Amino acid sequence: MSTPIDLAALKNRQMASWASGDYAVIGTTLQLVGEQLAEACDLLCDERVLDVAAGNGNATLAAARRGAHVTSTDYVAALLERGEDRARAERLEVTFQVADAEALPFKDDSFDLVLSTFGVMFAPDQVKAAAELARVCRQGGRIGLANWTPDGFVGQMFKTLGRHLPPSGAQPPSNWGSEPWLHEHFEERDFLIQVTRRSFNFRYRSAAHFIDTFRTWYGPVHKAFAALPAEAAQALEADLTELINRSNRAGEKSLVVPSEYLEVVITRR
Repeated sequence: MSTPIDLAALKNRQMASWASGDYAVIGTTLQLVGEQLAEACDLLCDERVLDVAAGNGNATLAAARRGAHVTSTDYVAALLERGEDRARAERLEVTFQVADAEALPFKDDSFDLVLSTFGVMFAPDQVKAAAELARVCRQGGRIGLANWTPDGFVGQMFKTLGRHLPPSGAQPPSNWGSEPWLHEHFEERDFLIQVTRRSFNFRYRSAAHFIDTFRTWYGPVHKAFAALPAEAAQALEADLTELINRSNRAGEKSLVVPSEYLEVVITRR
């Protein structure tokens, strides 16, 4: 009999991971994804919008720029502070609130649009997180998601990390980037699912530049290297370098790595 996963302990480790480094350094490069998602959801002025696992606020800002009334949430307060700084700089009115994607502190049917870009997919209890998104979305409202796919570059990067670390017991975040998984967890709640496959290009000088940036600022990679002794860290770096170079479409002069993700618009009937 397998030992039950301690989801609370797993969540605490995840929170520590995302609080390490400074995700905003990476997150701001992904702003295009939030803008495209807001357009895919056909966001309307004055709609009530919730950004779940908002990080430094890419989807938050995209919605606020379109005149929505936005509540931006994350379970890491330091990340919300980055989003608040950005909103303030643009004179955007946004409500920022610490909240857990698995236990959202809002009433049923509270929002016209619920968004998450590369955020809710990392919740330890994936079924509960999906149920919470559905619960707070009003009838006729939408859920808009951007999720890395299992076979895309980021999905492969996490698989590479996993080969070098002890098993965590967590479900792969890239489940959310699987169309069958989305249909399984939302269609049963009477939602209509539309999926578009997109690609985001990571642009760096070289594989070494990419790894140095992610090792310094991106929580999961930062914590992975910190947990490994020197020799094991070198092996991880070698495997990441091989993956990055294999994925690079810019040749020797630079680094452009496409990473597939699903742009998902789920409408509550």
